[in-house]
Amino acid sequence: MTMNVDMKEPAHVDAAIEAERAGFFVSDIDIYSEEVLRDPYPVYASFREAGGAVFLARHNVYAFARFDQVRNALADWETYASSDGITLNPAFNRMVSNSTLFSDPLHHTHLRKVLGRPLTPAALAKLRDQVTAEAEALVAKLMARKRFDAVTDLAQYLPLTIVSKLVGMPDEGRERMLEWAFATFDAFGPPSQRTNGTLEIIEQMFVFAREYLRKDLVRPGSWHAMIFEAAERGEITEDECKGLLGDYIVPSLDTTISATSNAVWQFANAPDQWTALRNDPKLIPNAINEVIRIEAPVQGFARVTTKACAVDGRPIPQGARVIMLFASANRDELRWPDADRFDVTRPAADQLGFGHGHHRCVGANLARLEISALFTAMLPHVERFVLHNSERAINSMIRGWKSLDVEVR
Repeated sequence: MTMNVDMKEPAHVDAAIEAERAGFFVSDIDIYSEEVLRDPYPVYASFREAGGAVFLARHNVYAFARFDQVRNALADWETYASSDGITLNPAFNRMVSNSTLFSDPLHHTHLRKVLGRPLTPAALAKLRDQVTAEAEALVAKLMARKRFDAVTDLAQYLPLTIVSKLVGMPDEGRERMLEWAFATFDAFGPPSQRTNGTLEIIEQMFVFAREYLRKDLVRPGSWHAMIFEAAERGEITEDECKGLLGDYIVPSLDTTISATSNAVWQFANAPDQWTALRNDPKLIPNAINEVIRIEAPVQGFARVTTKACAVDGRPIPQGARVIMLFASANRDELRWPDADRFDVTRPAADQLGFGHGHHRCVGANLARLEISALFTAMLPHVERFVLHNSERAINSMIRGWKSLDVEVR
């Protein structure tokens, strides 16, 4: 046990003592500190070494760090529920209602049916030519420049141009989508000095939604318009309609942007893997899985136990908050040989970066389409990426970059 009890609330101390008595490793590490967020993988490795789950005394939460435990828990929504909030921020959990992320079947299934209509493979097939053309035009411009920021110039382009228009965001909101998304994911962690002000930014997004995301103002034919049409048909209630509008604003941006920039960073540091991709472009779908595996854009979401359960034979009480560390599970040595090595030929289809089970990312296929279009367009023109400078974006949930100064050769 590595806990400094003097720093803890009494309830946290009691829970930590009970967890230790049950046989769990108890850690005082703050996984949301800037130091850990910059390089969480050694910490995750220490958690995995301690077993299928550990107890984080500072946050009063159990953490699942191994692949099997995370995957099994994500599939068991009846034991590990999302409806009591998936963040470690109690105030944020209370703010959100009628979101697919913060719901369980059957309510989740009901909401997801409406939300996912424009994101089915058949619906996305109609966008393929448009996304491909935009990607090719962008890459042509960047190749002429040779040196660019792989975050602002490359990764952000498709989400902020194509996707924001598909969602139906008015111009007034599109320019603030990145700020809103970043603040929202940062607020998924526990309240801290770094995250002060995030809830106010999120409330501004809610105010904008109430004022501008109305049936008479959204773009005809947009995804937001589809939600209003579903409400008119009686498929969802007015309150559910309002809740779903935000489900397009936040997840459509940072996850794809981070995955794209993470891919550039990986290829810059492992040029042999880019060469392998150039030699066999059919590896692109698998390479995307490997990028998501080795650098999960979302580090992990929380759940609440609906009943007493056990991990590795050790009891977890009802009502306990548990965080599923996708990023750690994706580097589990028991599941992934040489797990810290980036390998585009590695079979990685069951990586957990997009989640698993009922809550598997509804926009995963859209993210794949965007990333695939960009790298398909670059393959004929880029022999290698040379990284000059980089700055990590520090966020409670999203693992990505603020800037990546790269040169293509």
